[in-house]
Amino acid sequence: MFRALKHKNYRLFFTGQTISLTGTWMQQMAIGWLIYRLTNSPFMLGFVGFLGNIPTFIFTPFAGVLADRVSRQRMLIVTQTLEMVQALILAALIMTGKIEVWHILALTIFLGIVVAFDSPARHAFIVEMVAEKKDLPNAIALNSLVFNSARLIGPSIAGILVALFGEGICFLANGLSYIAVIAALFGMHITRQAAARHDKHIMHDLKEGFSYAFNDRLIRSVLLLTGLVSMMGMSYVVLMPVFAKDILKGNAGTLGLLMGSTGLGALVGAFFLAARKGAKGLDKVVVLTTNMFGVGLIAFSFSKVLWLSMATLLFIGFGMMVQMASNNIILQTVVHDDKRGRVMSLFMVAFLGMVPFGCLIAGALAGRFGAPNAIVVSGFFCVAGSFLLRDNNN
Repeated sequence: MFRALKHKNYRLFFTGQTISLTGTWMQQMAIGWLIYRLTNSPFMLGFVGFLGNIPTFIFTPFAGVLADRVSRQRMLIVTQTLEMVQALILAALIMTGKIEVWHILALTIFLGIVVAFDSPARHAFIVEMVAEKKDLPNAIALNSLVFNSARLIGPSIAGILVALFGEGICFLANGLSYIAVIAALFGMHITRQAAARHDKHIMHDLKEGFSYAFNDRLIRSVLLLTGLVSMMGMSYVVLMPVFAKDILKGNAGTLGLLMGSTGLGALVGAFFLAARKGAKGLDKVVVLTTNMFGVGLIAFSFSKVLWLSMATLLFIGFGMMVQMASNNIILQTVVHDDKRGRVMSLFMVAFLGMVPFGCLIAGALAGRFGAPNAIVVSGFFCVAGSFLLRDNNN
């Protein structure tokens, strides 16, 4: 289950990510609570989600070209450092009592731009850290494992810290956590770097990447399903403060429990994937878990009891994580190395770039018809879309 850790570079990355992502999820929980406390607006939750993810839609395809041209290791050192700066600035503003909504909006856009360049480089870099390609699916699964372990631990810690000390401590902890992953990147010895590609115009490489991805039936189907689920399903996260405060009548600790439940389900899903030996049969797993995710969202929307909401979020977290990580594994297994950065950038556009549109839709629906009805719509589209795309791929 942990065979990819035998590679030293990946082991360093795994350790650094474990610490850094815990801080990231602490900030993710705290910023949602902060926005809702300052504005009391479900639409603003969706709007902040839109601003944070729309740069992925705009800039990530170009970042994918860059990731195929330059050292992905150096690219990640720069992006991780900038993410650390963003967190520390937010921490300083909150702790000094000077935080205003426009600060959050501006720094959210800044972080979104940085993440747009970080994500394709980070996903494409995994293959360089793992010397044996047969261990690549396991490395991707372990990456999901650490991501969702952090999703479980981070919000739970953040809920306690926000209740005791306010949101600022979560942003400070996140800023300091980046030291671990930056140190890990400096400690790696990479011998197989991405080939330099300076002989052709960037638009030529961009077009080449699009043509390669969308002329391949499997890659095209994976990207379309990922985009649909991300746009219509993933936006439920931005409405979690509404469920915690207004529907379940709780506080920041309640929000931490809800997000922690999603993380626990996703963690179980990550173990499930890590235990698999390869990518065979993952297409059927994707369809099954997409339906699990959609049905889970619909069930969650009707719950007004904390323990039942937490139980449904376990299934939501499992379905969401296994579906997305399986799509990642399928792509990484079939894509050519010289186009890996560009294909993974398209995957990130589908995975994160479609989320801002979903956030706006979810925020608008929640403001007009209520958060539960918005989640029902999200779940329905996920279920319907999985069947449509399954039939299209057969």
